[in-house]
Amino acid sequence: MGRRFCSLADEEFNRLFTEFKLTAYRLEALQRYDVSYEQDEFARFLSGESRGEFPGIAEWIDGTVAKAVASGKILSRVHVVELPMSDYVRFECAWAYEHTVEAGEDVRILPVSRQEWPPELPHYDYWLFDSTQLVAMYYEEDGSFSSAEIIDDPRRVVEANHWRDVAQASAVPYREFARTHRDQLRVSG
Repeated sequence: MGRRFCSLADEEFNRLFTEFKLTAYRLEALQRYDVSYEQDEFARFLSGESRGEFPGIAEWIDGTVAKAVASGKILSRVHVVELPMSDYVRFECAWAYEHTVEAGEDVRILPVSRQEWPPELPHYDYWLFDSTQLVAMYYEEDGSFSSAEIIDDPRRVVEANHWRDVAQASAVPYREFARTHRDQLRVSG
């Protein structure tokens, strides 16, 4: 195994998002993430407030997505979403994906029934940079980040590429998913 990162703020980990050459892909498997930069906004969403400022997502959009897209790079993700959606997924769709898609990130949703995980996909998160660098993302039961690890095993990298292709072929573009679930998402400014 390769380098392990214990913080999402790790400088070397964050360089992965600026140094990739063409593609960065994320598979999201959790129905709840508990990250500090979203906690205030998630509480506001749950209380029915409007979106307003969202510094954590603004930093991702301005600092990563917009720069990558402007330089011809592709950022994409598939989130396997259990239906009915958790409050967190509704929040992530309406207050994050709605805006990252607008900035150029290719977000797709793979809706599944609760407890019916797609057998051809893993039940964990990872990033895949340029189809060659695999970074497994580890989370605690409550959705809090535990660590990330660069995986050096070529077989696992090939497997992650296969999973990416399966997930992207099975998922629907975020906007299409949002249209069919708009009443649940409460999309706002």
